[in-house]
Amino acid sequence: MILVTGANGNVGNPLLRELHARREGPLRGLTRDVARADFPAGVEAVEGDFAEPETLKPALDGVRSLFLGPRLGPDTGIVDAARMAGVRHVVLVTSLTVQSHPHLGPALEFRAVEKLLRDSGMDWTILRPTQFASNALMWAPQIRENATVRAPFADTGLPTIHPADIASVARVALTEPGHHGQTYALTGPEPVTPRQQAETIAAALGREVPFMEIDRQEAHAQIAAFFGAEAADAVLDVTGGDVNDELLRVRDTVSQVAGTPARTFGQWVAENVALFR
Repeated sequence: MILVTGANGNVGNPLLRELHARREGPLRGLTRDVARADFPAGVEAVEGDFAEPETLKPALDGVRSLFLGPRLGPDTGIVDAARMAGVRHVVLVTSLTVQSHPHLGPALEFRAVEKLLRDSGMDWTILRPTQFASNALMWAPQIRENATVRAPFADTGLPTIHPADIASVARVALTEPGHHGQTYALTGPEPVTPRQQAETIAAALGREVPFMEIDRQEAHAQIAAFFGAEAADAVLDVTGGDVNDELLRVRDTVSQVAGTPARTFGQWVAENVALFR
């Protein structure tokens, strides 16, 4: 049995669909709300909340391989629950910032859960993706209202990754030999700047998307209002304020592991353009 957490999410849902299409069953998808589950026929939907690891026993029953998304709840409790349930292999998603910005708070948290997993006695594979293409959905309300998209570091390009490519690598790691004990840094096929992202969305919509670059101070105030000042500093460092070669480097890991070329930001937009209309 393979259990996919975050099964309604940007990575978990395409992963379930890939596994199902390749008949890699039995499959189970974990979600906080079974009523909203959008799973292929035959995939078992289970409800659970990683914020309360003691509630996960039914979801983990009979599971041998687990896909674990980031920041789902208390890491120690989650890893212990999986180990005690008899899970043999965990594919964990963290972040490329563990390599590029190891001093930042979020990266320290990711490194800590990686260590928990490595020390757990279970087999493991760790995926460290860069910025998700789906982060552009933060702009969707403004774009739908034809308001101006405001973003810092307008011309700093990161090798943004399509979430389905993370899913493809996870599927291979879960089902094929040779991936236990491996850590994979994952990126898209090319750098794309915020300005280019807005232009790509505009082209897909067939209309102008007004765009304005803002300074770090203004962006910090907006982000800190929702996530706090420390998190805002971290986000701004890794989106342009403190970039480095490790963060900017394009990698071919997706094609090497999954056997298919990494998808472009334009492909992600084409698949999701309705969300901006």
